Amino acid sequence: MINMRISRLYTSVYLASGKTIELDDDNGHYVRTVLRLKKDNEIILFNGSGGEHLCTVAEVSRKTVLIVVNQWLDRNVESPLLVTLGLGISRGDRMDLSVQKAVELGVNHITPLLTERCVVQFKGEKKPQRLLHWQKILQHAAEQSGRTVLPELTEIEHLQNWVGDQRGLKVFLDPYAVTSLSDITPKDMRVTLLTGPEGGFSGQERDIAKAAGFTPISLGRRILRTETASLAALAAVQTLWGDFGRGKKTNDE
Repeated sequence: MINMRISRLYTSVYLASGKTIELDDDNGHYVRTVLRLKKDNEIILFNGSGGEHLCTVAEVSRKTVLIVVNQWLDRNVESPLLVTLGLGISRGDRMDLSVQKAVELGVNHITPLLTERCVVQFKGEKKPQRLLHWQKILQHAAEQSGRTVLPELTEIEHLQNWVGDQRGLKVFLDPYAVTSLSDITPKDMRVTLLTGPEGGFSGQERDIAKAAGFTPISLGRRILRTETASLAALAAVQTLWGDFGRGKKTNDE
């Protein structure tokens, strides 16, 4: 059994036993100045494609950090439920929190969505900058939560362009809904969740979602903040159909 105190890092490079790799500047800085690892210390690397490698630090200097890739570990903590999240863009820390916790809760795909009541404006280079920022949050959340498959963060889209391309059980969070998640069931272990920004969805957006096959869902009588609603919905679907209730067997087991 691997000591869970060993730090985990995501890297985009190809990993193979016996290979020596040089960490990029960000990971090198983290190993050097935050973890303060030395030669022969152990570290776990994963590249998001499944599994992970137990590695050894070969060199730490101001210019480079070299890692020897050792044993491949066939480790999988993924839920049997495939979850896509269309996340209405909210401001600052709220959006960061939503992305981070969605990864911890097992989401597979995240698409940031522009909606009518979105208060965040993207000008010039802000779109790619924000995507890079969210991607790093996603990677760090995967490192912390022990995931070996990296969720996909797709380009920012307008809600009306996104809804028509989705599959599986499609639901959107709506305080006016009368249906709850316990009233429905996914047919193929695939769920698409659509959640709104701070101001919620407009009436037109609710109509667009319904026309695309999305079912309005209520999470109870209380009004939830946008970051609370998305995380509550993810926890609920993992409890009903995913790996939160591991006592229940899925069709694939």
